[in-house]
Amino acid sequence: MAKVTRDDVARLAGTSTAVVSYVINNGPRPVAPATRERVLAAIQELGYRPDRVAQAMASRRTDLIGLILPDARQPFFAEMAHSVERAAAERGKMVLVGNSDYLDEREVHYLRAFLGMRVSGLILISQGPSENAAVEIEAWDARVVLLHARRAAIDDVAVVCDDVGGARLAVRHLLEHGHAYVACLGGTERTPKVGDPVTDHVEGWRQAMEEAGRPTEGRLFQAPYNRYDAYQVALRLLSGPDRPTAVFCATDDQAIGVLRAARELRIDVPRELAVAGFDDVKEAGLTDPPLTTVAADRVAMANAAVDLVLDDGLRVAGSRRERVERFPAELVVRRSCGCG
Repeated sequence: MAKVTRDDVARLAGTSTAVVSYVINNGPRPVAPATRERVLAAIQELGYRPDRVAQAMASRRTDLIGLILPDARQPFFAEMAHSVERAAAERGKMVLVGNSDYLDEREVHYLRAFLGMRVSGLILISQGPSENAAVEIEAWDARVVLLHARRAAIDDVAVVCDDVGGARLAVRHLLEHGHAYVACLGGTERTPKVGDPVTDHVEGWRQAMEEAGRPTEGRLFQAPYNRYDAYQVALRLLSGPDRPTAVFCATDDQAIGVLRAARELRIDVPRELAVAGFDDVKEAGLTDPPLTTVAADRVAMANAAVDLVLDDGLRVAGSRRERVERFPAELVVRRSCGCG
């Protein structure tokens, strides 16, 4: 069976192929209502399906948004990706997702692949982007929005949370329970020193401790972001002679690992150990005890990121117009800190 073409639709509707194109693409020129109805009726009768690849070649843009994140297995990134996908679907777009696994070369791989597919733009929920990724973005002159993390490597638009302020809220709250100090599970040696949320969470912890006149030396412990490796770190920390009575974790996943280690060591939370995290993943309300944490409006952040990546006004005379949207952080108090 021969493929139905735009010419076939135009002949049946008694109009030009240009008018058919205006109807399909909703512009750029207006079409009279009666003519539009004839074109839509012809499309339905013939079963015509627009060739999206051909449209992309002509317009140099598809209905796709590229989304690169470090690890979709981690609840925070999975929930953020889901929010981005819903926001894109509401705007008639689809999302291509790639996991960088915190590897620069894999991030660059997905950048090249998605840009080669002529995506409308890119949203990076990443630990970076790296210098190599920045070079790749510049080479393609890509439309990019950084979500969750903002690095100096790319001076572009970003949607972020008040990570420092949120961490200060959590640590202050723990100190108000009368603890001599609050230990902190931060990032690893690979965690960027500037522009990374985990780094900012550690900075917020440091500021809250210093404001309370508590030294931080020897009270910051490196830990991977996931619960499994954080559990191993917590086993060593909590079984040592100088066990802290309160721990702030840079991510909820780390905090879940700490709660598991405390249970295994028969340490009562929160009577013997108070724990707080950051991110407010859905599982935080289901831990035993429920986890005190810091939240930001992920749905609003995802909507903002999608709006920005589709905003033609981001490009003015070939140069980037810097825009940063910062969302407030909120302390979500549950029982792991000693409240309730």
